[in-house]
Amino acid sequence: MKLKIAENILRLKPYKPGKPIEELEREYGIKDSIKLASNENPLGPSPKAVAAMQAAMGNLHRYPDGSGYGLVSKLSDKLAMPKQRIVLGNGSDDVIGMLTRVYLSPGDEAIMTDPSFLMYEIYVNTVNAVPVFVPLRHLEIDLAAMAAAVTDRTRMIFITNPNNPTGSYITTDAFNEFFQNLPPEIVVVLDEAYVEFATAPDCLDGLTQIAEDRPVVVLRTFSKAYGLAGIRIGYGIMPAAMAAMCNRVREPFNTNLLAQAGAAAALEDDDFLDQTRTLVHAELAFLQDRLKAMGVDCFPTQSNFFLIDVKKDADEVFEQMLQKGVIVRSMVSYGYPSYIRVNVGIRRENKRFLDALADVVV
Repeated sequence: MKLKIAENILRLKPYKPGKPIEELEREYGIKDSIKLASNENPLGPSPKAVAAMQAAMGNLHRYPDGSGYGLVSKLSDKLAMPKQRIVLGNGSDDVIGMLTRVYLSPGDEAIMTDPSFLMYEIYVNTVNAVPVFVPLRHLEIDLAAMAAAVTDRTRMIFITNPNNPTGSYITTDAFNEFFQNLPPEIVVVLDEAYVEFATAPDCLDGLTQIAEDRPVVVLRTFSKAYGLAGIRIGYGIMPAAMAAMCNRVREPFNTNLLAQAGAAAALEDDDFLDQTRTLVHAELAFLQDRLKAMGVDCFPTQSNFFLIDVKKDADEVFEQMLQKGVIVRSMVSYGYPSYIRVNVGIRRENKRFLDALADVVV
């Protein structure tokens, strides 16, 4: 067929998520592999969320609540935010799509880091706007360089905090200085997918930046700390007027019945969240201490993952680790040819990772 395709769509770079364990085991003929590549919760899902989804199974013949009233109400109480400021999404990237459709027109510019979450670029290009890339500086977001990249066509800025894939973070003071010098028509999107893991006292909490007269949006997700990546549920917090516009373009029933039930229950499972944080911080210290003792360079992080400089081709290391049944993430496509990214697992998984890495790079 000879069908005309819009030029901005032809420019898109497809997002390539980490492959499921089952697919990799089929491809490589391996068994009993462990996956430390997608920043998932090593404890699995919240038990309360699983029970709530099982209870909701009997209503699968019904459409979900399109407004997600129950979940929005619980988020409102948990975050001390008015319900009118909360927009649910099929994953937080769904909210990114809403924001670009509402606030970007063809030719507008959106600033983001290089590297960053590829969906920023994809959604910006989809509406025929222009992504503007600002390199990281020493693995950290360079707010001064992002401010310098602003032009009269800039309409949106994406900031990931803590940052993926580097694990670095932005301080509250640095953000306030950055924001106060921005033109008022620019929307700042703070993607906080990993904020629950941050421990630095001066790490920016985006919720402190939400106000009706400030075009700031905070994105959060249930995929990481709450262990619900498989049901795709996230949300955005923003001024009520912005939320109302996003809801105009939001697909009906964009969050399914099981996702709403599971997320609402997960919000009440404080014990599980505490267990997750405790495990991640303990195992992160264990991994980094062991790697340093092995003479392997690794980098500090405010998330549940971190970078390792393996001093050789990261794609080759990825393949060699995979042959040993350990799945990590090569950072070659992110512009770091000798780095891999690994997320924290349980102790048994972390020991197996360390043993495999020692065989491959030490």
